[in-house]
Amino acid sequence: MKFSVDLSEYEVKRLQATAKRLNIPVEKLAKAALTDLLHSDADFEHAAEHVLKKNRELYRRLS
Repeated sequence: MKFSVDLSEYEVKRLQATAKRLNIPVEKLAKAALTDLLHSDADFEHAAEHVLKKNRELYRRLS
């Protein structure tokens, strides 16, 4: 799937500079950043659910 994103001149320059520093194409950096963002949400949700489950068990035992 392909899509376009409108970026400010500042954002484009930062993206290009970072890609150049990492010696990778801008498109690859943008895809990696998006992939990381999507996985971070899933990881956070999994960790939060684990903590909430443990808290429920603890509160149940304490009551």
